[in-house]
Amino acid sequence: MIRQLVEEDRKVTLHFVSQKPAENLFIIGDIEAYGFDNPIQKLWGDFVEESEFRGILLKYDGNFIVYAPGEFDAKGFAEIINHDEKYEFISGIEAIVVKLEPYLTSKPSNPRVLYYAKCEQAKDLQEVPAEMEVKKAIPDDAERIIDQMYGIPEFASSTFSVERKRESLSIESARTYFIEEDGRIISSASSTAENSQSAMIVGVGTLSGYEKKGLASFCMSILCAELLNEGKMLCLFYDNPTAGSIYKRIGFVDIGKWCMWSFK
Repeated sequence: MIRQLVEEDRKVTLHFVSQKPAENLFIIGDIEAYGFDNPIQKLWGDFVEESEFRGILLKYDGNFIVYAPGEFDAKGFAEIINHDEKYEFISGIEAIVVKLEPYLTSKPSNPRVLYYAKCEQAKDLQEVPAEMEVKKAIPDDAERIIDQMYGIPEFASSTFSVERKRESLSIESARTYFIEEDGRIISSASSTAENSQSAMIVGVGTLSGYEKKGLASFCMSILCAELLNEGKMLCLFYDNPTAGSIYKRIGFVDIGKWCMWSFK
């Protein structure tokens, strides 16, 4: 049985998704930030005989996220998605998302799949030299951070928002550590989608001409250590096996693949 979730379902819903905080980083964060009554999002639960929670579907703005640790009503969730005329993305663990595909009336125009990894205990973070100044960003640094992101070839084709970055730094759902030279940010590492249990590591990179000095590793070391000391599980996406090997040396382990299906 599928039904829309309401505020009275908060406890049972968070208990269900908190059993896998990495897989449900975005769902937990959205529930904590927006709850069940904010028009920006809706949540549905799939129950066995109205008591046993077995699957959850969240729509935030134009993005659907699905999670279920076992069997669930994939057809029922797909019908909810099919009746939505404004959705643009479906995301989640690949093995779960693909169960929706036979029942979707539209096919993704860009079915991107990334490796998904988590870290609960870092074992080889780069030691930061005493003379190296790594700064923690404040909201007023947002524009410089975005400028640096666009200056890195890996991120040049991405879409970033200065206002969204400023807002996330202001409400502390994200943080950034950076290294600058002559007032220009040359290397940084950020978190995003932070919630009480986990955080996503993003935007780890260095401008051309400053690579191979360990700068991004220094930023990431401070960022990861701070988050882990707060009891938060670290998560990240990667699509480059070379980058994956670097993260695994720190302590990240693969937990599956993450679908980002675009229907634009």
